[in-house]
Amino acid sequence: MRCYDCLQEARSDTTGIGVCSRCGLATCENHARVRQAQVTRQIGMGASYGPIPARRVVCHTCDMAETAH
Repeated sequence: MRCYDCLQEARSDTTGIGVCSRCGLATCENHARVRQAQVTRQIGMGASYGPIPARRVVCHTCDMAETAH
């Protein structure tokens, strides 16, 4: 599995370490961004949030799109 962003930069020697949870492309350790995500579960009439946030991996491009203001 090769990192998509590295292939766009004409670098084919990097191996992907994960898959972007938003677009599904492979990403390497240089292009991957780890973000926190709140874990919810239904309890009674409303949702309850877990005390520990989960991790979510996104590629550099999706991270820029999510954090652009």
